[in-house]
Amino acid sequence: MSVLDRIGQKLLFTFDPEAAHGLSIAALRCGLPVAGRPPRDKRLKVSVCGIDFPNPLGMAAGYDKNAEVPDALLGLGFGFAEVGTVTPLPQAGNPKPRIFRLTADEAVINRLGFNNEGHEAAEKRLAARKGRGGIVGVNIGANKDSADRIGDYERGVARFAQYASYLTVNISSPNTPGLRNMQAREQLGELLSRVIAARRAATAQPPIFLKIAPDLVEAELEDIAAEVTEKRLDGVIVSNTTISRPALRSASVAGEAGGLSGKPLFERSTIVLAKMRKLLGPDRTIIGVGGVDSAETALEKIRAGADLVQLYTSMIYAGPALPGRILSGMVRVADRERLTSIRALRDISLDKWASKPL
Repeated sequence: MSVLDRIGQKLLFTFDPEAAHGLSIAALRCGLPVAGRPPRDKRLKVSVCGIDFPNPLGMAAGYDKNAEVPDALLGLGFGFAEVGTVTPLPQAGNPKPRIFRLTADEAVINRLGFNNEGHEAAEKRLAARKGRGGIVGVNIGANKDSADRIGDYERGVARFAQYASYLTVNISSPNTPGLRNMQAREQLGELLSRVIAARRAATAQPPIFLKIAPDLVEAELEDIAAEVTEKRLDGVIVSNTTISRPALRSASVAGEAGGLSGKPLFERSTIVLAKMRKLLGPDRTIIGVGGVDSAETALEKIRAGADLVQLYTSMIYAGPALPGRILSGMVRVADRERLTSIRALRDISLDKWASKPL
């Protein structure tokens, strides 16, 4: 981290995590912080699902919940930004406090519960940026009290298909009671069928990805892969936060309920990623998320089977210059290994990661 980044982090860490998050959104909305120009290198380009990504590094959903700053995020160097999770109706989420820093672990526990301003607010912002370029995905969810959660996803597809570079169906947050049950095969089959039908009826047909949890067992991964393959879904995002608690040093908050993200998630999420790649085969798109905080961890996700990677929590600890540093590191690896494309690294560690137990 630069001296300026360290000062900014210390300032933000004087606020509680949720207030600090709001301040960072406000800063980006005002054109701050100003990061150095990230590298643009043709070897970093990745083409999947008919989309040409300038580089494989994206901002994960959860940061820009209300589609306030996608272009500012792209300006930091991200090859794509995913906004949301957005639900049809605005909802306040779970009671505060609901975000906890585990500084010694470079991790976060959150139990936000899909707090967002709803479809209408996000649609207005995305409509205002239509035609600007840049790859912006929209992560859609269901309201906590919805009588028809699958219907909420259908509404998300219908509303955002025309604005989204891709859509993500998020059924893996641990903070909405019962949501993860939709990963079970029967419910998942109905969900994917209806979501795909909703896209068919929409004015545009962006790719659709399914975001899954890292807390699944082998049989559950097999069922998900079978449904994704049968329904011809475009891809999978692996993974959301974990409800497990690996060995953590931040004992005072480690027992808080919610999803754990950051560095401790890297190992399990990468194992699940590799196992899903084995199940889905070489052609389905996979985005790897969880513990990405450097060029090496980002590239290891690719070696384990990811086409693209995303981060979020590591920005809290490493600052807004992190995307540029990761991309510069990728370029150095491409130079050192004489790669014509960073995609050449995909799957070279697949067997190693897929053979590890969950």
